[in-house]
Amino acid sequence: MIPRLQEKYQKEVVPALMEKFGYKNIMQVPKLEKIVLNMGLGEAKENSKVIESAVTDLQLIAGQKPVVTKSRKSVANFKVREGMNIGSKVTLRKVRMYEFADKFINIALPRERDFRGVSAKSFDGRGNYAVGIKEQLMFPEIEYDKIDKIRGMDVIFVTTAKTDEEAKELLKLLGMPFAQQ
Repeated sequence: MIPRLQEKYQKEVVPALMEKFGYKNIMQVPKLEKIVLNMGLGEAKENSKVIESAVTDLQLIAGQKPVVTKSRKSVANFKVREGMNIGSKVTLRKVRMYEFADKFINIALPRERDFRGVSAKSFDGRGNYAVGIKEQLMFPEIEYDKIDKIRGMDVIFVTTAKTDEEAKELLKLLGMPFAQQ
């Protein structure tokens, strides 16, 4: 079964991008490569149970088991030693990526309080887009009563686009609600 957003990409987005940017070959059209969810947990250095609850939340949101990230260097000012658990991340590709993107754009973002659209300035210059989320409660899988603390996370959309303009058009056609400036 093909996810709804992937079908939309193939039938509507590809022809629109080919027309707008004048691509001659269908392989030139930018596409979503992967989506990375990252949750940094600074308070994990004092309390190791924080990592477990964050991994559980991220697993519910992504539908895939996250990896616990460890610090690469010791930083005395932050009381961090090399090898300490300091966060978790998960990388979504193919079917899970399209299903998560559909859920994120159409269900989770509109549930955010005072939502007026995502910033159009969060591109990195190479066609990748990052969104910061203040609370994990905006996802329908998270039950309010079962969380110990409200945490934020980063959602990074990695595309094959060469420029930010191409990536923005790709995400806009997929349904990303960019804020008016």
